[in-house]
Amino acid sequence: MVKEIERTGIPVVHMCTVTPISMTVGANRIVPTIAIPHPLGNPELPLDEEYALRRKLVDKALEALSTEVDDQTIFEV
Repeated sequence: MVKEIERTGIPVVHMCTVTPISMTVGANRIVPTIAIPHPLGNPELPLDEEYALRRKLVDKALEALSTEVDDQTIFEV
């Protein structure tokens, strides 16, 4: 699905916990996330830290969206 959307000219960021799967499906922009049950956060953290973590992940995804890539790229957080 990611490759088909990008073929139309719309950039896509695949945020996932298992980056080799993203590589296998052909995602060009990959942002690693936290854990399978909570990919975009950690419910064990205090609320302010949880918010900061989520914000950091979303900011990295936005950075990835605005970056031109030629090959598959993992954007480390």
